[in-house]
Amino acid sequence: MTSPQAPLVFITGASSGIGQALATRYAQAGWRLALVARRVAEVEAWAAAQGLVRAQWAVYRADVADTDSIVAAGQACIAAQGLPDVVIASAGISVGMDTAERADIDLLRDLLATNNVGLAATFHPFLAAMRARGRGTLVGVASVAAIRGLPGHGAYSASKAAVVAYCESLRVECRGSGVRVVTLLPGYVATPLTARNPYSMPFLMPAADFAERAMRAIAAGDSYRVIPWQMGWVAKLLRVLPNRVYDRLLSRRGRKPRRASAG
Repeated sequence: MTSPQAPLVFITGASSGIGQALATRYAQAGWRLALVARRVAEVEAWAAAQGLVRAQWAVYRADVADTDSIVAAGQACIAAQGLPDVVIASAGISVGMDTAERADIDLLRDLLATNNVGLAATFHPFLAAMRARGRGTLVGVASVAAIRGLPGHGAYSASKAAVVAYCESLRVECRGSGVRVVTLLPGYVATPLTARNPYSMPFLMPAADFAERAMRAIAAGDSYRVIPWQMGWVAKLLRVLPNRVYDRLLSRRGRKPRRASAG
């Protein structure tokens, strides 16, 4: 049974994918869990399947795209479970975009509200208290899609590049306070978000493997970590390619389905 003094992790997007995989790994390590999801019933079913005792976890219904909603969830966590040791903003949207389509401009707005504003709002309730305590870790989940713009991924690549830049700014702001900021850049992880991708996904890894490596990176306080490392080298290579070469290589790549065509 998890001790009431066990460390606490706060995770958004906990009903599926990377968020749920991280919750599983932290539970296995004996941490207490504060889980955020819109689909609370799915989290409750997952916790029951894991055999978690009720004292080990709590779930907070919130939509990270709604600032008041996610801020309230953070405040409720502090009131009910205490100040987390680690906060992981893993909730996100990954949908294709076509700028020629009017509906996709609204998609861009919605995606940024979740992937960027929602990430900052996730951190907001905890930052001042962590600084006052003198320790804590804030984790932003970006993507290797942040490193270069991918065709059909204009909204997603832009949002994840913004996650990297935002977390870097916050990391510098927190220097000397005891609060660490970790930026994770997953490559291709087998989740519902990647299941519909109509293109090859090199170094595709199970979500559980990602969670194991991510937990180690968070514990080490890594400021920036690409997982798996092989995708880090691929991304570095793409970054140094001249634009004309990059454009030619990527122009024939399959496009991620748009929201209207994704069902």
